[in-house]
Amino acid sequence: MRTLRVALAQVDLAVGDLRGNAARIIEWTGRARDLAADIVAFPELAITGYPPEDLLLRRSFVADNLAALEEVAAATRGITLVVGFVDADRDGEIYNAAAVIHDGRVVGRYHKHFLPNYGVFDENRYFQEGSGAPIFVIAGVDVGVNVCEDIWYPTGPPRDQALAGAEVIININGSPYHRGKGGFREDMIATRASDYAVVVCYVNLVGGQDELVFDGHSVIYDERGQLLARGAMFREDLVVCDIDVEGVFQSRLHDARRRKDRLDVQRADRVHRINVSDVPVVPEKPAITAAIAPLLDPAEEVWHALVLGVKDYFAKTGNNTAHIGLSGGIDSSVVAAIAVDALGPENVTGVSMPSRFSSEGSKTDAHELAKRLGIRFMTIPIEEAFAASLDMLAPAFADTQFGVAEENLQARIRGNILMSLSNKFGSLVLTTGNKSELATGYSTLYGDMAGGFAVIKDVPKTLVYELARYKNRAAGREIIPQAVIDKPPSAELRPGQLDTDTLPPYPVLDPILRAYVEDDRSVDEIVAMGFDEATVQRVVRMVDRNEYKRRQSPPGIKITPRAFGRDRRLPIANRYQQG
Repeated sequence: MRTLRVALAQVDLAVGDLRGNAARIIEWTGRARDLAADIVAFPELAITGYPPEDLLLRRSFVADNLAALEEVAAATRGITLVVGFVDADRDGEIYNAAAVIHDGRVVGRYHKHFLPNYGVFDENRYFQEGSGAPIFVIAGVDVGVNVCEDIWYPTGPPRDQALAGAEVIININGSPYHRGKGGFREDMIATRASDYAVVVCYVNLVGGQDELVFDGHSVIYDERGQLLARGAMFREDLVVCDIDVEGVFQSRLHDARRRKDRLDVQRADRVHRINVSDVPVVPEKPAITAAIAPLLDPAEEVWHALVLGVKDYFAKTGNNTAHIGLSGGIDSSVVAAIAVDALGPENVTGVSMPSRFSSEGSKTDAHELAKRLGIRFMTIPIEEAFAASLDMLAPAFADTQFGVAEENLQARIRGNILMSLSNKFGSLVLTTGNKSELATGYSTLYGDMAGGFAVIKDVPKTLVYELARYKNRAAGREIIPQAVIDKPPSAELRPGQLDTDTLPPYPVLDPILRAYVEDDRSVDEIVAMGFDEATVQRVVRMVDRNEYKRRQSPPGIKITPRAFGRDRRLPIANRYQQG
């Protein structure tokens, strides 16, 4: 019986750390070799880190990435390696590529065909489209190698490779996370595997990079569309599986559908073979059992994405400590708990900044949360600064009523305090605004929007509550005080203020925002979904007129299918109005 032992190395790599990434690839190759793998595959652009963005416009970066690839190749013995890198030709074109390495040299290259240019992707800005779809004979097995987007198209290169005889497809990826994407991705891979009658090995990057989080979640599906192995979500993992190649041959004998298509591919001469190795390097392999890591429930999935995003943002930017303004509300409580999971309690400081409008409950809830999290806590009242500012502005504000300007003044004083602490102690300020607030402009420029990283900027308010309840369940005790979860949300910038004074209730607001922001539904379509027309019109106006604020917010973690910034790009000066 012919078998191929495949290892998928879902590793956390840093953009631009060419030497460090090469060293990690060599290290994980050694782990796969120790398990007698015939082939080990690494994610898309593993050498450079993903996405390298405008670093790709520097000739030196491309040249150094090629040198790092040669360093990896020189260290590779006793196993075949597939790794993502940036290839270049003599005409000045660069390619998103996969290298196949064996016995100390690069024996073949594959150039990505389909270059995504939607959402967070901008690959047409940099890369030339590839052509050709080689099959590599590895340990006597025909293996098709391709890159990420190529497998999302039913008629893409993996189909041609399978029809030309590839028994195994290795697809290397840098596929960013959003909530619910994992299940959709697995369905697609299972469909490709069964349609092509081929084993699909899908390896994905893991880790945070600026606003993106990569979830790992590498999988192997057999020729019937059955799951053979799954890597862990949101952590590094080595997925190792023995593939029964004879099963592919047997399946194809019973499938007459592919015969005509196979002739068409062969006549078109789109696929060529490269012989790498005829026999396994280790003929007798120790027995292994392929692991199938469990999937996470929806709130747990988002929590781990946010924790990993914070952890890697700090690690990859050289920051160690965080300051967070603790208001005693749900948003700052959830951000603080995420920060503790990501950085450790010793690296997080909570700052309470009460004003004349702060309730006693909010002050005690903030202190209680800090105690439960085990973080440093300080109280810096803003009353003196607020009063002095009001006195200073009194001549300019004469004959006007207390309003938004005075409310926002308090938020800006707090932002100034947090940024002063950041300057003094070299920390990063984590902002606490959620997606619902950012969408509607219910936030203060240079106030609660001031900071270095916006942890929950893509988390709707209703999901913030789900995350708080999840954290308490996962901990087996009440980390976030129940009083924080139960209290009506309020900015506490004037007497008796509630969020619902300005916004619709969040269970109403969030579905409208999802329809308008993520699905691009019109006002009429959203009203037809059962929402009050006046409410929809008001929400849409708030979203549209606050684009300028969102452009000035710090980066934050993408967890929805369409986040502000990288995904949703609208002109600030924009006169189009709906309905």
